[in-house]
Amino acid sequence: MPTRRDLANAIRALSMDAVQRANSGHPGMPMGMADIAEVLWRDFLKHNPANPLWSDRDRFILSNGHGSMLLYSLLHLTGYQHVSMDDIRGFRQLGFRTAGHPEREPEMGVETTTGPLGQGLANAVGAALAEKLLAAEFNRPGYTIVDHATWVFLGDGCLMEGISHEACSLAGTWGLGKLICFYDDNGISIDGEVHGWFTDDTPRRFEAYGWQVIRNVDGHDPDAIIRAVRKARRELSKPSLICCKTIIGYGAPNKQGKEDCHGAALGAEEVGLARQALGWPHQPFVVPEDIRQAWDARARGKRAENRWKRAFKAYRAVFPELAAEFERRTRGDLPAGFAARAIELAREAQAAGGNAATRQSSQAVLNAFGPLLPELLGGSADLTWSNLTRIKGTAEYTRERQSGRYLHYGVREFGMAAIMNGIGLHGGFTAYGGTFLVFSDYARNALRMAALMRVPSIFVLTHDSIGLGEDGPTHQPVEHVASLRLIPNMDVWRPCDSVETFAAWTAAVERRSGPTSLVLTRQAVPHQSRSDQQVAAIRRGGYVLLDCEGTPECILIATGSEVGLAVDAARQLAGEGTRVRVVSMPCVSVFAAQDAAWRGAVLPPSVECRIAIEAGATEGWWRWVGARGRVVGVDRFGASAPAKDLFRHYGLTVDAVAQAARELLGR
Repeated sequence: MPTRRDLANAIRALSMDAVQRANSGHPGMPMGMADIAEVLWRDFLKHNPANPLWSDRDRFILSNGHGSMLLYSLLHLTGYQHVSMDDIRGFRQLGFRTAGHPEREPEMGVETTTGPLGQGLANAVGAALAEKLLAAEFNRPGYTIVDHATWVFLGDGCLMEGISHEACSLAGTWGLGKLICFYDDNGISIDGEVHGWFTDDTPRRFEAYGWQVIRNVDGHDPDAIIRAVRKARRELSKPSLICCKTIIGYGAPNKQGKEDCHGAALGAEEVGLARQALGWPHQPFVVPEDIRQAWDARARGKRAENRWKRAFKAYRAVFPELAAEFERRTRGDLPAGFAARAIELAREAQAAGGNAATRQSSQAVLNAFGPLLPELLGGSADLTWSNLTRIKGTAEYTRERQSGRYLHYGVREFGMAAIMNGIGLHGGFTAYGGTFLVFSDYARNALRMAALMRVPSIFVLTHDSIGLGEDGPTHQPVEHVASLRLIPNMDVWRPCDSVETFAAWTAAVERRSGPTSLVLTRQAVPHQSRSDQQVAAIRRGGYVLLDCEGTPECILIATGSEVGLAVDAARQLAGEGTRVRVVSMPCVSVFAAQDAAWRGAVLPPSVECRIAIEAGATEGWWRWVGARGRVVGVDRFGASAPAKDLFRHYGLTVDAVAQAARELLGR
């Protein structure tokens, strides 16, 4: 009968062998945390390897994602079919699922993409919050269908990153008692012993956040780990941090406890010595059958899921409507009839008309969508009344009011975005959150991670240009829209009025394959006239808003607040006898994804006089205007002044656009 240490050594051996074969990777953390992982995954973790998507599974998040071989070893040993021994041998190689850092693949058992330190921890806060909210919404006395924990492995690097402060402070404030984190306190980072740059009193820091802290746990003593986990599970009003003293690279006699084993293969000689020290005589990538059987979690997982299925069947018999809604939400489906109603609302907005800032139009959309979409879970980074992100009548969430559906994130843009991603990864909610566009810089890596993981987070980014006005260049975005458009799989919508704002929100809510950034004005913008066909065409990302008789001589392309400017310039030019078309392009990526026929109909290749107008960086627009076109924009920082004065100062005027067209046409 294998001992616990034998079972943990299977993780150590697979990890050091895979890293050695790749000659690349991080063996130290998997070898150091193997004993903790063995206890958690064999004694406590609720999961079914045969059904990685079971909705009531525990979530396990490896925030210190550089130690990815720990996770791959666990998935392989416990019976996840998509992590074969060939995948272990192919660690870090092209065509294998075992990437250098875990990449979200829930069917494989990988809940989130980690590697950028601290973000996995923040994702876990979002997942734990989603579990708590779903439990409050769907559980009934005697009928519990949502009851799972979120477990996190993290290291010194995660805690040094500023996002850990943002997310963990909120976790304590929100009372996320089913969030349990294991701190790998090994005192080593890439540069060596951390006492030269990381002297925080981590336990006291987390106690100040409102966490339960379990100190000085021997991370190589299974009995001590078991006692710590049991204590953590008993505390339901606070998240728990289990501080585990470990030795990085445990078992490698010459490199354990040193930075040498953090981010490089041990070397063939040291791997051999580690085998001797660990008492692991087996060849590379060989796991004895008795150890495999002891690790195999499929039968245990099937029993756990079957218990839940029986409970859910009983729940459905008593609460059929709630059960159907729970299934819809966890599948990520939209309510029946939503698409048709969204089209009606856009047409109603077209008929209503009226000038308004698109941030105000966004709030109108939220108020309309709120009753239709109970899964909407919104918030703001301390800018609620500027972003206008709160649905009318929605209560704010607090630890005492768990039915609330509005989150006050405080001044924590990065934490907010990563927590939103965690909510989306968990399922059951559509998360949106607001800040000023200029502060998307603070949240940038979480926005990138949302796109990389294809999480349908919705980022509401208001005060979108120099139109912000008097707050000045620190708050006036210039390069931000262009830079967001550069993120692969990020749809960036910059609507020009209330109707395009309805279309943008509809596209964001319906999109399940990635995130959306909604870029909205502070200042009022004019309502544009459209036919029903034009309203429908907005969803294509770019369409003809105002046309002329015959083939246009010049095309004006604009987004957001500059669409109205383009329309006025076109009318001025039309009065001079020039045939001008105005193209509104609220989402460049969606327009670029249309077929060539649509793109050619909107932007005929024969028309070379093209001018793009946007109150931001000009670089990205040359693709659409061509070498003979022109871009009217802002390639320098703004200034503090009223918006109308700034637009005039930076040349964003009707006269300037009309003059640019005359010059291109040689008139």
